[in-house]
Amino acid sequence: MIRLAVEKDLNKIDELAVSVIETMTEHNIPQWDLSYPRKSHYEKDIENGTLYILEDGTIQGVMAIAEENDPPYKELTNWTDDSSIVIHRILVDPTLRRKGIAKKLFEFAVNLSLEKGFTSIKIDTHANNYIMQNLLKKLGFKEVGFLKSINRDAFELILSQFGGQDE
Repeated sequence: MIRLAVEKDLNKIDELAVSVIETMTEHNIPQWDLSYPRKSHYEKDIENGTLYILEDGTIQGVMAIAEENDPPYKELTNWTDDSSIVIHRILVDPTLRRKGIAKKLFEFAVNLSLEKGFTSIKIDTHANNYIMQNLLKKLGFKEVGFLKSINRDAFELILSQFGGQDE
């Protein structure tokens, strides 16, 4: 089940964040460290009503879905669409990798975006995060460019292929 996260979820989310950060470090992916993303970042997402969790007895995955374009995204002029949601701070329990957790989270984001009338999903990831880049490409995201101010590769998924407005 995917639902909005609430304050009582924060400690478990933070434990999951530490586990993911440690796993990323083991795989030489320097995207995050033990200062980000942590409890305070997810607390702000909860306050904004943008943090979703996938759970089945325990929290298996986390994703922030914001209805905005972050300032660094303005660096690129070749986005296909401006009517977008942006995904941030995805966590998947490392013990559950390759079990479809991330795919379920992204499917939820697509459906939520379509329900709200958005036409694309934007996301960024570290150039060395080959795990996320491979997943994004597998899910149909296209690389748009490099966001210099945050040192991230940018990707976009056009929702018309899912019955979005640009058909």
